[in-house]
Amino acid sequence: MIVQIKKLDPSLPTPQYAHLWDAGLDLYSRIETEIGPGERALIPTGIAISLPPEYAGFVQPRSGLAIKEGIGVLNSPGLIDAGYRGEISVILINLDKERSFKIRKGDKICQLVIQQVIQAEIKVVDELDATERGEGGFGSTGV
Repeated sequence: MIVQIKKLDPSLPTPQYAHLWDAGLDLYSRIETEIGPGERALIPTGIAISLPPEYAGFVQPRSGLAIKEGIGVLNSPGLIDAGYRGEISVILINLDKERSFKIRKGDKICQLVIQQVIQAEIKVVDELDATERGEGGFGSTGV
């Protein structure tokens, strides 16, 4: 599968997989900013993409930023629909209670996972089929 990428900022690295068989492409910050403790910021990545029909991109946090700095993706995963052609931006949140987090232009800030998706045909019914689980949720199994 080929994914077309439009670089909106040619000075940034082209998104790439860090290792063979990695699921996520590294994305980079197009701006410099600082996110204070408990704050969030919309960070542009400097790219737009063209995904084929029946595929979507999912913006995911970087595990190293999460454990070392307390930085997450607020609406994780962020969804990039196949029809979207605008700049990919990510909502980062600083969950550290004391330290600000500085982002420099070109820093790896998140990763993009591309997956096949299926559009469901919707059918409205009066009753759903019965299952052993039924309506149990939110800790109903004791966990």
